[in-house]
Amino acid sequence: MKKISILGSTGSIGVQTLDVVRSTGDFQVMALTTNRNIDLIKKQIEEFKPILAVVMDEEKAEELKKIMGETNTVIKSGMDGLVEAATLPEAETIVVSVVGNIGIKPTYEAIMAKKEIALATKEVLVSGGSLIKNAAKKMGVSILPIDSEHSAIFQSLQGNSMNKINKILLTASGGPFRGKKREDLINVTAKDALKHPNWSMGAKITIDSSTMMNKGLEVIEAKWLFDVDVEDIEVVVHPQSIIHSAVEYEDGAVMAQMGVPDMKVPISYALTYPKRVKNNFEKLDITKIAMLTFEKPDMETFKCLGLAFKAIKIGGTMPAVLNAANEIAVDAFLKGSIKFLDIAEIIEKTMNAYTVINDYTIDELLEADKWGRSYASQLINN
Repeated sequence: MKKISILGSTGSIGVQTLDVVRSTGDFQVMALTTNRNIDLIKKQIEEFKPILAVVMDEEKAEELKKIMGETNTVIKSGMDGLVEAATLPEAETIVVSVVGNIGIKPTYEAIMAKKEIALATKEVLVSGGSLIKNAAKKMGVSILPIDSEHSAIFQSLQGNSMNKINKILLTASGGPFRGKKREDLINVTAKDALKHPNWSMGAKITIDSSTMMNKGLEVIEAKWLFDVDVEDIEVVVHPQSIIHSAVEYEDGAVMAQMGVPDMKVPISYALTYPKRVKNNFEKLDITKIAMLTFEKPDMETFKCLGLAFKAIKIGGTMPAVLNAANEIAVDAFLKGSIKFLDIAEIIEKTMNAYTVINDYTIDELLEADKWGRSYASQLINN
């Protein structure tokens, strides 16, 4: 029975990971963490009985301790607690599904502790790609993707290690505003942007999908996960979200992975690789698919996608600044402080004002993240 820690157990991916645990019965949960959702993590603690639970918010952690009373689960808080959950001696695999750059340090420390990483937090590789990959190589640690697109690429590469790929085809749903032009998006609201046509996700990632920044972050992540040049990654809009991504080999053959729009299969594959485990998840009925369509992305309307390509081509700490500015801008949009099209403008201005560090340490990476947040916040508040 594999022992796992789940960083971000109350978020969408964390909740679905626990569904996989229930379905297979092949895993023992050693640690659970949340930002501040103590109501849900209380239920998870009672069901899975981990040895450690972490609440990032210190006041909420104290509140949970009072609510739980006598329990065998140790409750801790803050980044120190998150790192402890990531490096717990009893855990073999760490599921990283926290939101944003907060996942960088615990992932790095988990790698240094020789833990296998099941990665759902794309910002870890977006911001710290070379640092994380070099650490994983040094420690002999596997990073297995949970994101549906990267899982599809990973699955399409199986059995082809001796064959050269021509390019990666990274599919995108197009989000709720597919087909719209900039003039159509001037006055859209957060409520409009949160209506994703295919996927049920958290608010931040859903907004990223609406701006296509989510796909831009996935481009950067794919570059690091699969050791390819960014020029060899092509984004293809596929509104039905049935083909999750594909790989084109040098002989012209295209290998693709298909399935219903559901994260449970990618989660399960990351946890059980190289095996596949029988489950009761919804299966794809190919006879009910009326049509699969594909189109090129509109990078003039959805500027965030182009900014992500620009950031990874510049390299160094620039992707960290891109991501930091995006997190601040998305939060401001959700709060009604800025308009939808302002998100890309704030990110671009922040990138233009930044001086890149190429060979960076983890402290320099975290400082770049801090700088990006501060500068973007100033743009919003001025």
